[in-house]
Amino acid sequence: MVTAQLEYKPEELLADPPYAEPLRAGGVLCHGGYLADGTYLPPRTAGRVPAIRAWQEKHTEDFATPILDAPLASWPGNYPNLAQARLLLRHGIREPIIAQLTRIGTVEGFGANIRHLAPDDMQRHFVDDIRGTATAHLGQGLVEAHARDEAGWDDRAGHNTMWFAVRDIAFEHPRPGDMTERLLERLGFGSPAATDEERVARFDASRSFPDLDTGLEMLLTTMTRVLFIEIKAFHVFAWAESLLSDRDLVAGEGEAARLVACIRADETPHVEYLRTALTEMRDRTFVTVDGGRRSGREVIGTLWDRLLAESMGTVEEANRGSFRKELGRALEGRRGATDLLEEFDAIGDWKPSEAA
Repeated sequence: MVTAQLEYKPEELLADPPYAEPLRAGGVLCHGGYLADGTYLPPRTAGRVPAIRAWQEKHTEDFATPILDAPLASWPGNYPNLAQARLLLRHGIREPIIAQLTRIGTVEGFGANIRHLAPDDMQRHFVDDIRGTATAHLGQGLVEAHARDEAGWDDRAGHNTMWFAVRDIAFEHPRPGDMTERLLERLGFGSPAATDEERVARFDASRSFPDLDTGLEMLLTTMTRVLFIEIKAFHVFAWAESLLSDRDLVAGEGEAARLVACIRADETPHVEYLRTALTEMRDRTFVTVDGGRRSGREVIGTLWDRLLAESMGTVEEANRGSFRKELGRALEGRRGATDLLEEFDAIGDWKPSEAA
């Protein structure tokens, strides 16, 4: 029988462990920190980690069902792979790698928008009692902790700034002035921001369950999509740590790789709370806007399957295409570009002609 604490106040889920030393990278004060023995601990995990563990144990005890999972092996490895990235850097072609790190940092910053989706009261969406669950705590600190991890809080940098620090350490501040802004425009981040009404209208056009509350389905869709991004990112972490620890190819004496390892540790609580809450909702019954009922297995299962296919399909293709365009720009007009591109493709796990 689970006897651990199941009810948490927001300040408990946002509390930091007792650090002996804060994390700094490239002169930037970051979230997270080190114990006296040098062990790194992610931010806001003093209460969050034991809470997630207790909720998982309680759910397994009450429902006898496994926690949802999408194994990392479900996704292909990073493009470019490690051998391809090293080939480019050995030939002095840094821009596509710099662009990829910039894109990652920008996407991380967008992750903070999840804080606007979680309502304070999740109980009204369920027939079942959700007290003592991750679901009940989404708007009570869990989602806010995630948002602060991604985009920082107060004077502590989050993952967006940390990825930019990774880039700047490894490639010695490669893009002064407005170069980063121009790069982001090429990567698709330069279009005018949509209004809340426009976002809701676009979402309404593709809804799977119009009989559910719009905000609820938007939250479930975002949680599932973000979960898949977070899991897939572990391929990126492995790739970046290996590449950026090569002192013959990048600057920083391994500091950039160390910072990536810290970000990787920070992401684990995100994966775990998202898996847990979605599992809890899968095994309960939703209340529709007209007072009807919807099976959690139907709702979560439908969104899970659709968004997993999207993550492995259109999202993966878009990411590869973005890198390929940056590579084309970097090779344009370069002597021997054709031979280098052929060598690059020959050692790859994916080629443009293989795209579905």
